Amino acid sequence: MNEVYQHYRKEEREFINQVYHWLNEVENYYTPYLSHFLTPREALIVQQIVGKRDEVRLAFHGGREDAERQRALLYPSYYEVQADDYALTVLNIKFPTKFGELSHGRILGTLLSTGIDRNRIGDIITDGARWQVMVDRAIHEFLIQQVTKIANVGVHLEMIADEDVLTPLEEWDTQTLIASSLRLDTLIAKVYNFSRQRAKDVIAANLVKVNFVETLQPDFEVGVQDIVSVRKKGRFWVEEIEGTTKKDNYRLKVNIIVK
Repeated sequence: MNEVYQHYRKEEREFINQVYHWLNEVENYYTPYLSHFLTPREALIVQQIVGKRDEVRLAFHGGREDAERQRALLYPSYYEVQADDYALTVLNIKFPTKFGELSHGRILGTLLSTGIDRNRIGDIITDGARWQVMVDRAIHEFLIQQVTKIANVGVHLEMIADEDVLTPLEEWDTQTLIASSLRLDTLIAKVYNFSRQRAKDVIAANLVKVNFVETLQPDFEVGVQDIVSVRKKGRFWVEEIEGTTKKDNYRLKVNIIVK
């Protein structure tokens, strides 16, 4: 196991142990195992660990194409995957658009205030007017009953069919960037044309999340598939480290949300 750990961060060891537990469940009981909603970084780790197993297959689904947060299904080679295996429900958020305004942060905060774990909630999406959220099917009735107001806006959650899922308003721009390091402050400065000091100030002000978790570490090393969120600026993620330049800088393929 130690040779596996050395390729990942120390804080990822607990998750790696979980993945091996899932694998054992599938291999020992010949039955599928469905994960919670995973961040892109977690999904990458699962893919790397499971990918070399002959008797275990792997598939992902997050309620829509190109979902950021997806559930992993680990299953025996004989098993035929069905859409229902992912146990997802898409909830539409009905609210009076003329008298209220919602946001990703307000919606997520309200859902979490019910006591639901973050990993049971998938993407929250909008087309600019309407909002929807992907959730673990086991909690959708609870959320429908509990969530009747978001901020000061009265809402009603309702189940919808998969074919009625919105096309998100967000657009991603793929760029190749040259950076001296993979430090969080360095990449924020490069992506948003900040000075390094401003990037550090933004991090110190608790305005930055990595994989949806707040961080105060300017020297945090960003990896492939890490999603970096900067409040009021947007999000970006490193798709690939393409190599290094003659000056030993990193050449990165980065996806940046266009607001």
